[in-house]
Order: sequence, then C-alpha cells, then structure tokens
Amino acid sequence: MKLIKGVIIILTCFVWLSSYGQQKVNQIVSKPLKGEGLNAFLIRNSLNPKEHLAQFIDLNKNKLGKNNSLQLGVEYYIPHTKTILHDPLFGGDRVDFELESQDLKGAVFHLVSGHGGPDPGALGKYSNKTLAEDEYAYDITLRLAKKLKENGATIHMIIQDTNDGIRDLSYLPMDKDETCLGNTIPLEQIDRLKQRTRAVNKLYVKNKPAFQRCVIIHVDSRSKGKEIDVFFYHSPKSKSGKKTANAILDVFDNKYNKHQPSRGYSGVVNSRNLYLLRKTYPTAVFVELGNIRNFRDQQRFILENNRQALANWMYEGLLNDYKQNK
Repeated sequence: MKLIKGVIIILTCFVWLSSYGQQKVNQIVSKPLKGEGLNAFLIRNSLNPKEHLAQFIDLNKNKLGKNNSLQLGVEYYIPHTKTILHDPLFGGDRVDFELESQDLKGAVFHLVSGHGGPDPGALGKYSNKTLAEDEYAYDITLRLAKKLKENGATIHMIIQDTNDGIRDLSYLPMDKDETCLGNTIPLEQIDRLKQRTRAVNKLYVKNKPAFQRCVIIHVDSRSKGKEIDVFFYHSPKSKSGKKTANAILDVFDNKYNKHQPSRGYSGVVNSRNLYLLRKTYPTAVFVELGNIRNFRDQQRFILENNRQALANWMYEGLLNDYKQNK
C-alpha cells in the first residue's frame, strides 16, 4: 500500500495494467546438412565463424564429435547474437537497447504525442500535484516507440523532448521545450496541427511504399467522476484506420478479460473528423488513454508500470495489424 496525504491506494487494484509479463526467449536449434562442415553450418545459421566458433563449441561441447565435428541428425544450439540499437530520445540507461526480433521489419510508424511546447493539454490534480497531458502522453509514446524499435520497426517521433527521455517518476514535471522534429511548436492550435501534419506527410512520402501507420496519443479531460476506458478514433473514410483501431482495441479487451474478468472493458472505436486523422497521408489512429481528472484513471498515468503496460498493449495491437495487413 502507498499512503499519499491520507489517500490509500491499493496497487493490486490496478494489476490489470501492470502485469504484461516477460516472454521467455527460446533457444534456437539447428541440424547440420549431410556433408556440411562446421564453418558452412555456422554461416548458414547467420553466424560469423571467426566471431562465434568458440561460443558455439562451448554451447555444444557434449554434442560434438571428434575434433569438434558435427554429427548428422543431432540438434545443435545456436548462440544468440545481440544487435544493440541506440536512440538518445529514450534517455538515461535506455539509450542503448537490444533488438529483440525482426517481427516489424519493414514497418514504419509515425508517433504523435498530444500537445507540447506552449500547450500542456489537459490538466488534472492528484493530491497537490498537477498532471499535464503532454508529459504523460509523451512518456507513453516514447515507451511505445522503444517497444516498436526493439522489434524491428522504423520509428519517427514527431514530437520530441531531447532532455526528458523515458521517466519512471510518478509525477512528471511540466516544461515547454518540446519540439516538432526540432522545430518550435507554434502557439495557435491550427498552426500546431498543420506543422505535425506536414512532418508526418513528408516522412510518409520519403518512406513509400513501406507499410506505414500514424498513431496519435492523447489523454482526455472530463468531469472528475467520469471514469473511462482507453478508446480510439479513425477518420470517417478510412477502412484501414478502423482496422488498425480495432486491432489495438481487441488487445485491450483481451487483457481486461484476462486480468479483470468481472470488470469488463467499455472502450470503443469510433470515427471522428479530426484534423490529423483527415489530413495525414498514412493510415492513422487516434488514442485517448483515459480521463486525467478521474482518480482511478490517473493510476494509468502516475504508475510507471501502468504506463509501460499501455505501451506494450498498443504495441501488441499494432503488431497484429501489421501481420494482418502488410
């Protein structure tokens, strides 16, 4: 339990969102072909004999024949080779991270976190702290970007804050130094929307004919008593946008059914004539993560594990969308 000025928060109430879990990495095995020598076997399994021979022998020392020869019909363990990626936007010890898979190789995602710069977006009060939409939307968007990159996707963070990075704090301090790909974010809303749209569309043209998606991430603001589930918008004329939104919604629905079967999930997919949905070239989906003024919804934002789970679930939905529509 955690006590914050007389308010008791039972964290297990929110385990539905923080129990994404870790996938166990299976050891890869391979059998040699008839007449195949050790070097040829390693090369066929994408290993450099000069770099990985000693590791392979150590891993399979009880399976090799005389003089470390391969034996036909025997399954040999293939050493895991790490590819380290680098992205300074993720900050701290997250700037360098391992490529986990190539599941999204060839996919391009344009991620747009809501508001930023002179506009903090929706504001909520939690204890004596102010929660700003742009800070929490940005942190969750960064976490989604990292998850997508870890699995082979190309990512464009349209809104950037070069000194924030992914943060594990409960209360994310407000600032105004976010940019749109390095450019100052205008004060007027229509100018901000046009700036983001131009940035996405320019990158879309540059990356054609790749599979591309634009994901716009916001936090809603309603009355304090209104608890809402994560919900989604697509452009009224976009069939692919509707499919993408439903692919993500299906993951959220399944997770609720697994972790909170008695609660149910009330998130929906609707069409809406929003500027970014209408004007951006790639298939786009608009995500509303919850009500920043509602106490229970605020747990999705202030708890770091919950922010990560939101990113993980969106990633899973986008992966399903890619598999179904690439």
